[in-house]
Amino acid sequence: MFAKFLIVLVLAALAIGLAAHSSQGAGPERTYVVKPADTLWSIAARSYAGDVREGVWKLQKRNHLGSATLQPGQKLVLP
Repeated sequence: MFAKFLIVLVLAALAIGLAAHSSQGAGPERTYVVKPADTLWSIAARSYAGDVREGVWKLQKRNHLGSATLQPGQKLVLP
């Protein structure tokens, strides 16, 4: 009895795993070109709902930024 239940459970988990979609399919990557007066804070405030600090952190992480200094014309990938 337990063996049958275990087999059904494994098959169900496998079926769910095969049917699940990746969350990466949200659409094309968005880029942003930095303007002269832009800061990470201002870009995050315009681009993300919720806590702006989290948006700044995501921008820094996604673009591998070592500091908060931006250059006009720099292209940022919006996560």
